[in-house]
Formats: sequence, C-alpha cells, structure tokens
Amino acid sequence: MYKHFASLLTLASLFFLLSGNTATAQGRWEFLGKRQVNYSVDRDVINVTWRDGAFDAIRFTVTGGKLNMHRCTIHFENGGKQNIELKQEFDRNSMTRIVDLKGNKRLIEKIEFWYDTKNAANNKAVVSVFGKH
Repeated sequence: MYKHFASLLTLASLFFLLSGNTATAQGRWEFLGKRQVNYSVDRDVINVTWRDGAFDAIRFTVTGGKLNMHRCTIHFENGGKQNIELKQEFDRNSMTRIVDLKGNKRLIEKIEFWYDTKNAANNKAVVSVFGKH
C-alpha cells in the first residue's frame, strides 16, 4: 500500500511541476494523453484532439517502470510533422527536457514514440504527454 501511495505522491508532484505554477515553467501546461507501454521494442501513438488548442512545446513523463525512449514524431493538423531524437533512459517517475515545437503555436494531431523497456521490476511504464500553451 505504501508503494502505491508513494507513486501517487510522485505523480501528483509531476503534475504540479507541469501545471505552470512554478517559476521555472513558463506558460500553461496541459495533459494531452498517456499510454501504458508494452515490454519490448515497440511504437505507440497518443492521439491529441485539435480542440485542446495550440502548443509551442511538449514534455513526456514516465511513471511506474523504466523505459528507453528513442525518438518521437509529432504530427500536426496541417499535415506537417516534426521528428525529435530523444535517446533518453527514464527511471520511473521522471520526465524529458522541454521539446520546443518548430514554428508558431501548433495544433497537434498525434504523437508517435519509439521505445524499448528494461524492466526488472515487472512494472509497465506509463508515458504521459503534456503540451505548453
């Protein structure tokens, strides 16, 4: 039970950091979606609805398990896309750097990401994406 409480507390802290209520976070962060990832090398997609608004940056968080994220592709509503090399190893309850989106504020259609897992604890990682207005 303590393990679940600690995970919830860490997740709440991550949401607070991304909420725009800190001096280091400029703008307002909004939750865009999440995926629980599989064990292995894989690709997942998080669909984002255009009604969520326009964004100028994104950030990933990982909770629950370990993950190696290789890259992501952000697909925009106008048909354009932006490829981002991340090459980052996540421990559970960690986040990426802020990834600036090219151009002015962009409407995001979906976010694809490629990863592999190294999970000795048998906990599947959950990848969440936040966008900055």
